[in-house]
Amino acid sequence: QVRLVESGGGLVQPGGSLRLSCAAPGIIISIYFMGWYRQAPGKQRELVAIMANDGSTNYLDSVKGRFTISRDNAKNTVYLQMNSLKPEDTAVYYCHMAVAGRDYWGQGTQVTVSS
Repeated sequence: QVRLVESGGGLVQPGGSLRLSCAAPGIIISIYFMGWYRQAPGKQRELVAIMANDGSTNYLDSVKGRFTISRDNAKNTVYLQMNSLKPEDTAVYYCHMAVAGRDYWGQGTQVTVSS
């Protein structure tokens, strides 16, 4: 059974940083694509960052140079380091992976960027 457990959201001032974590107990995450999505109120969920099983990454244009996705295979955990945060980054952030054609999502963690 795939379970994704997120942590690390919160309230931060513009220009600040947060690191989100997504733990996948018992899953060899290195063989899967792992992604972070976000959904702001009244907007569709969008892909923020993705890491392929070969370690390559891709980012939403608006977060390039500010966000970094990484993983720790020994801890079965994927991270999203978010720097230079802006109010428009405010959203609920979700971890995602697809296993055998089925989508799995974390519970979501709120990120609020406000002064």
